[in-house]
Amino acid sequence: MSKRERESDDEFEALLRESARVAADFDSGEEIDEDAQDVLAERHALRRVQGFSTELQDISSAEYRQLQLERVVLVGVWTEGTSLMAENSLAELRALAETAGSEVLDALIQRRDKPDPATYIGSGKVAELRQVVVSTGADTVICDGELSPSQLRQLEEKLKVKVVDRTALILDIFAQHAKSKEGKAQVELAQISYLLPRLRGWGESLSRQVGGRAAGGAGIGGRGPGETKIETDRRRIRDKQSKLKKEILEMKVARDTKRQERRRYNIPSVAITGYTNAGKSSLLNKLTDAGVLVENALFATLDPTVRQSHTSDGRVYTLTDTVGFVRHLPHQLIDAFKSTLEEVAEADLIVHVVDGSHADPFEQIRAVREVIAEIGGSDIPEIIAINKVDVADAQVIMQILRQEPHSYAFSVRTGFGMEGLLHAIENTLPRLGIEIDVVIPYDRGDLISAIHERGEIISEEYVAEGTAIHARVDGALAEAIRGVSPK
Repeated sequence: MSKRERESDDEFEALLRESARVAADFDSGEEIDEDAQDVLAERHALRRVQGFSTELQDISSAEYRQLQLERVVLVGVWTEGTSLMAENSLAELRALAETAGSEVLDALIQRRDKPDPATYIGSGKVAELRQVVVSTGADTVICDGELSPSQLRQLEEKLKVKVVDRTALILDIFAQHAKSKEGKAQVELAQISYLLPRLRGWGESLSRQVGGRAAGGAGIGGRGPGETKIETDRRRIRDKQSKLKKEILEMKVARDTKRQERRRYNIPSVAITGYTNAGKSSLLNKLTDAGVLVENALFATLDPTVRQSHTSDGRVYTLTDTVGFVRHLPHQLIDAFKSTLEEVAEADLIVHVVDGSHADPFEQIRAVREVIAEIGGSDIPEIIAINKVDVADAQVIMQILRQEPHSYAFSVRTGFGMEGLLHAIENTLPRLGIEIDVVIPYDRGDLISAIHERGEIISEEYVAEGTAIHARVDGALAEAIRGVSPK
């Protein structure tokens, strides 16, 4: 081993020791004096995240923007875990903001036991955040969590700029990326479900009434207060909500019909799932030449793509590319995308794609499994497919392989490990239950075709009496073949 390699190993060991010491200090429940606590609290107060640019060529007045997110400041509350986990969360929020088309100017974290119920970050820190907003010229603040309506309102009043939470940001990205009719309807339903409890009016809109002559207005039927504008908006939104749910239900019927058709022919299904931007669409393209959009962006795929594939021994199965998951995926999206997520919940096998080069792949695995459990897919066999090993840290990949028993490392870009992953998928697929060994007359080509389409061929030979075939088939096909003489 060279001197440089030994020094590198020593530095790495020292880093591990220091990380363990800091973690132990953080996790320990030892009492510390009040002055030290104050210093520690101040140090972890509202601090900048390293690596986020704050240099601007032009500094303009903060402007309230109703629709677009353009120049934003990110804010997070670190309540648990390590500081690295908190900064990773802000880094992910930055990626989400940039995917939505924003320019991130600054990012700040406050260390707290829990978010402030009134203003998310501490009320004393809101003034500091206001100064950051003014100095950077930001027009929007994005908070790394789901805010209550009152938190949103109070922060906007104090910061004088638009405030958006993580949920609204993800919904905005979904709205930009939805392409199919079903996808657009699902996103709109999720947005409406999020918006309804957060509707609020300003000024006259809260007291505008349907007036009649008796109420000092014009027209008949105005005796007493009518609907305020906000009540009218809520009613319209609920009507739209009902209409969207009906449309999605109708589209779900078509999806269910296709799924039942595959079930009828006992075609196993494989759902490719995982964290957003882990490489799910790239894997589907590699395995089936599906031609699905591949983009280095979060939530590039919203509409599931189903493609047929064959095992090396001729069995037919389907591969489905599904929407990517993310930490704290809004429950409105899970509810709206339920018909789409059923492709995962009803699969025979889940191929869980993990970005091996990510800063915290274990947190990604945990977040994805949380969503899979929420949609009822916890008992489905799972393969952990660790992608991007060509650019990942080898130590991290080894750690995942040791920790996850059914895990395989591969790279879609280079092709490394693809053969082993494909072999694992084929071996994990459910096999048909009834084994047949028969000679089928040549005039019953329909049965031979059915065995090829729906069965699993072990051996096939042409003899004088017909086709000698040894295969595994489902019960219905075995019943149809029962009248054929055995070999």
